[in-house]
Amino acid sequence: MADTGPPIAAIAAALQQERRRVGLSLAEVARRAGIAKSTLSQLESGTGNPSLETLWALSVTLDVPFSRLVEPAKQSIRLIRAGEGPRFASDRADYMATLLASSPPNARRDIYLITADVGEPRRSDPHSPGVVEHVVLCAGRAMVGPTGDAVELAPGDYVAYSGDMPHIFEALEPNTMAVLLSEHS
Repeated sequence: MADTGPPIAAIAAALQQERRRVGLSLAEVARRAGIAKSTLSQLESGTGNPSLETLWALSVTLDVPFSRLVEPAKQSIRLIRAGEGPRFASDRADYMATLLASSPPNARRDIYLITADVGEPRRSDPHSPGVVEHVVLCAGRAMVGPTGDAVELAPGDYVAYSGDMPHIFEALEPNTMAVLLSEHS
């Protein structure tokens, strides 16, 4: 299984482009995202190793879909074998998100493969207004949804919920796996 980490060069270029687009300084974007200015500087220079939480905070601050910050080069056919693809680890839970498909032009959705293990749940801060998350559980069991109103999913179960409020993904069995579609309005 290939261990494909974050596409750091693509992240660096996208962060610089999006920060310029919104006309904010490095310090202001870092402040609004709740991260250190030095962290953002490292990411923009292509030397950082961003966590899932850091990239989500930046995508919300810059008002862009997460995928816009990490999107690999476009190909006519895209095949991602199991265990491959740009992966992002949570620094708060045993949770890994692999970007499977980013939003094409004129659409606003991203598709992720989620792998998680029993332990600390992945607690997500609110995303941009209007985001809806769709989750189909593939293996294991998990509590998924808005904090305080999450539901238990078994393989094949589907849930949709507002992603612009705090929400969780808590694996209840080892090797839990799901497909998550993040829809941006």
